[in-house]
Amino acid sequence: MKDKNLPNDYKALSLEELTNEANKIIEDLESQKDLESSVEKYQSLLKLNNIIEKKFQKDVKDINEKTKENIMNITSKKNANRIK
Repeated sequence: MKDKNLPNDYKALSLEELTNEANKIIEDLESQKDLESSVEKYQSLLKLNNIIEKKFQKDVKDINEKTKENIMNITSKKNANRIK
C-alpha cells in the first residue's frame, strides 16, 4: 500500500495519535454488522498500520543514531581525559 493514498493529516500525527486512530477504526469494525461497508475501513486500517510501522522504524533509527552520537561523545571525552 502506497503512502500516497493516505490522508496528509495522518502523516503529521504522532505515533500515539495514529495508534488512537487505529483503535477507533478497530472498535468501529468490531461493531459493524455489514461486511460490505467494513472493507473500506479495513483497508484504511491497513494503510494506517503501514504509516505507524514506518514512523516507528524512523523513530527507532533516530534513537539509535542519537545513542551512537552520545556514546561517541562519552568515549571521546574519556579518551581526552586519559591523554591529559
